[in-house]
Amino acid sequence: MHERIKANFILVENNYNKIETSSSPLGRLGGAAGIYIHIPFCKKACYYCDFHFSTTLKKKNELVNALVKELVLRKDELKNQTVETIYFGGGTPSLLTMDELRLLISEVYKNYSVVENPEITLEANPDDLVSVRAQSRTIFEDYLEIGINRLSIGIQSFFEADLKLMNRAHNAEEAKDCLEEATKHFDNISIDLIYGIPGLSTENWIKNIETVLSYNIPHISSYALTVEPKTALDTFIKKGVIKNVDEDLAQEQFYILIEKLEASGFVHYELSNFGKPDYFSKNNSAYWQGKPYLGIGPSAHSFNGNERGWNVRNNSKYIKSLEQNVLPIETEILSITDKYNEYVMTGLRTIWGVSLEKVEQDFGKQYKKYLLEQANFHLKNEMLYLNDGKIQVTKKGKFLSDGIASDLFKINLS
Repeated sequence: MHERIKANFILVENNYNKIETSSSPLGRLGGAAGIYIHIPFCKKACYYCDFHFSTTLKKKNELVNALVKELVLRKDELKNQTVETIYFGGGTPSLLTMDELRLLISEVYKNYSVVENPEITLEANPDDLVSVRAQSRTIFEDYLEIGINRLSIGIQSFFEADLKLMNRAHNAEEAKDCLEEATKHFDNISIDLIYGIPGLSTENWIKNIETVLSYNIPHISSYALTVEPKTALDTFIKKGVIKNVDEDLAQEQFYILIEKLEASGFVHYELSNFGKPDYFSKNNSAYWQGKPYLGIGPSAHSFNGNERGWNVRNNSKYIKSLEQNVLPIETEILSITDKYNEYVMTGLRTIWGVSLEKVEQDFGKQYKKYLLEQANFHLKNEMLYLNDGKIQVTKKGKFLSDGIASDLFKINLS
């Protein structure tokens, strides 16, 4: 889901100020950073997905070589920074072999300064984790051996009807078998669940939540099913093959999720993320708090505090460009308004909120004044509240937090 999160923050204003940068595409900053590696392959296309991926593995070897090349070519961009997190997203990174994953991790260590115990996350699908292997060691032991210490497993639902409706590659039995085995080897596990699925009753949604809790999973990412344009789901809904998403039901299931998980000791630290204490995603938390990250792979996004970059969304073009030692990246320089808008968007999604002091310090008094003026309506309607100098979303406003954030955006400020 990492690419979806990043796409949510494409800024509404394109009037960029010029700043001085190094010869690297995204310049250099000091401090901590993360590396995101996009693996654009899937066994099959989920009907709701609009991420960049391919269902053919014909160019997998060339793609992995290109990822290595990009890691080497961009090492100076994090020359003054320490890598705290490495995140394999997709697509389906669990389609890579152990040797391919080991190679990519070793290239990060070879070319970047890495903290002693980085968080290394692999997104995986249940069917890949329960595949029959002609070895005595489990796939989980292999992952641990090469340095992966966190799994993000795309369960989505434990009901066969939901999985078929979404065209998932795994079945309900594999979902449970996967968690049964994974929890024997990994302590740090996150799973994805989707609510608002047409036909998913509130009763079954509660069963999904209770099933997760039965496995003692410490982190859950949960998203409303979204109908993205030009996806198979969009087409099926328009043709009447699948019912449209019921927004009211999705909202009801969202609040049930909050109630159930908070009662079980989870912290709702970001709109779509719940973690037990000490199990928040370090990778995603750094993103929401505005820390820099390097995006490696086709369609991957990067951010350094002053600029945003994104790689070409085409496997063949990505590979060909790197074979010629050319980085297939476009960049944009962020204006002060862009940075303000992004901070408001990310801040309102999290328990850290939007700090009035930070807004005044980083953007000026006029932005703080504007923010309070725009927030006033939502404060009166109890969608937002002020707490210790921070604007935060109330429980009532959480489901609508992205829309509320857009009301606080500043547009065309010189």
